[in-house]
Amino acid sequence: MPKMKSRKSATKRFRVTGTGKVMFQRAGMRHNQERMTGKEQRHLSKEVVLAPEMVPGVKRMLGKR
Repeated sequence: MPKMKSRKSATKRFRVTGTGKVMFQRAGMRHNQERMTGKEQRHLSKEVVLAPEMVPGVKRMLGKR
């Protein structure tokens, strides 16, 4: 049986923690940061937990099933 292939686009966007949570980086930090407040930049720069209803699909794309 051949190995399962993960979707490369998903591996670049998501990571799974040791406890099984899926983390991702928020969008909007590539350009136009001079118009943002510092609070907004700090908020967008942190990784956050993915919504529970999206986790099974993302884990399937990552081959973590």
